[in-house]
Amino acid sequence: MIGTWPKARRWAVPLATLAVFLTVWEVAVRAGWVPNFLLPSPSQVVLAFVRDAPLLASHAVTTLLEAALGLTIGVVVGFVFAVLMDRFEVLYLALNPLITVSQTIPTVAIAPLLVLWFGYGLAPKVLLIVLTTFFPVTVSLVSGFRSVDPDVIDLMRTMNATDAQIFLRAKLPLAMEQFFSGLRISATYAIVGAVIAEWLGGFSGLGVYMTRLRKSFSYDSMFAVIILISTLSLALMKGIDIMSGVCMPWKRAERKTNHEDHVA
Repeated sequence: MIGTWPKARRWAVPLATLAVFLTVWEVAVRAGWVPNFLLPSPSQVVLAFVRDAPLLASHAVTTLLEAALGLTIGVVVGFVFAVLMDRFEVLYLALNPLITVSQTIPTVAIAPLLVLWFGYGLAPKVLLIVLTTFFPVTVSLVSGFRSVDPDVIDLMRTMNATDAQIFLRAKLPLAMEQFFSGLRISATYAIVGAVIAEWLGGFSGLGVYMTRLRKSFSYDSMFAVIILISTLSLALMKGIDIMSGVCMPWKRAERKTNHEDHVA
């Protein structure tokens, strides 16, 4: 019982906090402290979620497709950039400042230009997601590659290891943890980027649906969409955590050992 409490506490405390927050919110709206037409109660949001479930599901499919395509392309582009920047110092010096500066440009400023250039179809939305997701992957991988102990590389060179062998057996495994950290950030950017792109034009998607709801002042349904967007982002992050556990089994062994030591 004592050993299971620290693990249970990690779930119990956040759930209790969320329950208190929702209760206060419900009471505040029902008591009239907050105007109901401005802020719907949690119960109204839940009812709207159930009522609009078919519409939410159909629009979510479009948003997830855009996010999946953009995230996949963004990860591939980020990986290629990171490998080239690690391999060639000139490229690192040339591209690192440009990649950093590119992230200072607000997404909402780029999105209208992409819509003007590529129309209201799938292309501008996927391109916007690529632009927002490749940066965390690139930065995390480059940092991981460059953090490898030089003595390890020197040792492998004395054993006549090629550059490809050094990359595959030393740099890539040691950079995996940072890669998945960047990928978790990119996953959240993918969903948010898709929704922002859909705000500016399109035929379906959660962003398009939110625009329609805003014009009809259906705030309970808008909150339902926000909950769905958060849920999708959390599901993607959880999927990446599972993937990281599969790709890095030694990390699972380390966590298990640390947990056993802590319990002991």
